[in-house]
Amino acid sequence: MPKTAIHFPAGFLWGTATASHQVEGGNTNNNWYQWETQPGKIKEGMRSGLACNWWGGKWKEDLDRAAEGHQNSHRMSIEWSRVQPSPDRWDEDALEYYRQIIRGMVDRKLEPMVTLHHFTDPLWVTNLGGWETGAVLSYFERYVKKVVEALKDYVKLWVTINEPNVYVWGGYMGGGFPPGKNDMNLALQVMANMVRGHAAAYRTIHAAQPDARVGFALNYRDLQPARPDFPPDCWMAGLQAKIYNDSFAGALKTGKLDMAFKKISIPEAAGTQDYLGINYYTGDLVKFDLSAGGEMFGRRSTPPGAEMSETGFIAKVTEGMFRALSWARKFGIPLMVTENGVEDSDDHLRPRYLVEHLEQVWRAANYNFRVQGYYHWSLVDNFEWERGWTQRWGLWGLDRETQARIRRPSADLYAAICRENGLTQEMVERWAAQSAEKLFP
Repeated sequence: MPKTAIHFPAGFLWGTATASHQVEGGNTNNNWYQWETQPGKIKEGMRSGLACNWWGGKWKEDLDRAAEGHQNSHRMSIEWSRVQPSPDRWDEDALEYYRQIIRGMVDRKLEPMVTLHHFTDPLWVTNLGGWETGAVLSYFERYVKKVVEALKDYVKLWVTINEPNVYVWGGYMGGGFPPGKNDMNLALQVMANMVRGHAAAYRTIHAAQPDARVGFALNYRDLQPARPDFPPDCWMAGLQAKIYNDSFAGALKTGKLDMAFKKISIPEAAGTQDYLGINYYTGDLVKFDLSAGGEMFGRRSTPPGAEMSETGFIAKVTEGMFRALSWARKFGIPLMVTENGVEDSDDHLRPRYLVEHLEQVWRAANYNFRVQGYYHWSLVDNFEWERGWTQRWGLWGLDRETQARIRRPSADLYAAICRENGLTQEMVERWAAQSAEKLFP
């Protein structure tokens, strides 16, 4: 019987994603470094330290691996605190180093996608009040202008802000991210300022580079009612999704930030996204519960029977990827999957997670959802924020003591996918046999 295959649109971008603080090493001038020095903030007291030593030159061999793996793009971020170490000083050497990295991508035929803010703020920004104050906006705008002027000869794809909903939720509603506050009013204020910051960055980039493509990356959480036939569960799942998933992206379409309990008019934000980046990992069931005040009376839980990652951080809710892209379609712009992956040190779950999620991306592309790229998180194991080094997300493993990279089978699987621009029955049977019947019945 002939083997079958599914293919993605011509010109589809295949890449991996990294972030500056997580891979560079030696970042000591930002809020996350400060957070790491405080007892109890990072699991097991771990520190980012040397990270993956990209600032020491290891980016070269990692990008070689990406190119040899038939990827045609890479998403990375710029560390604001390196480029602007103090309010009145630019570090031209740091900018030149970023130019070298991005030229290295271009030389390897990897189209750069560059993120301008990926969770970290310079310490001097934090000391000024960070995103809680409107003063950050003029500084962020100047930083964006400086970076774009330096890199525009090589970069056309820009991500203004990575996961503003996670930044706000973690820092101002959950406490796991700096500054570790739990204040709904401050959360709203920070979210509004990030919308304004994105809008300013969008216009700054297009003024310097009219042909740029500018978007942001949203962490989409698939929130479904625990009891679909019970209206309070449906209402609560919808409310949480509106606040977490809809608010930021909606503000960039309508100019109104709607956090359900309060609305803020930000007219300058309307129409400021050329594409929408979707970071999708997992989903939850939401159950109405009057005792769950800290979760807005909607208790979240893992779908029963879902396969879990090794530390229980990710539930494999594959169909949530299609729901994420279906939801995003309403914005009427092209879509990118800017992050998707799973923590898995022994590479037992990752091959199945990868092929099954990509099949959902293909479904969306087949429905003409205008999906134009996919970036796997991550190229190599890196420092995972408040979870430190307790999770391993890389196609390539990292020995932190020696900085050696360890090839995982998923690296070869992803290389085959990128080369094919699709999934074949043979590759699924070889690397993810348990998924073969599901994908190719």
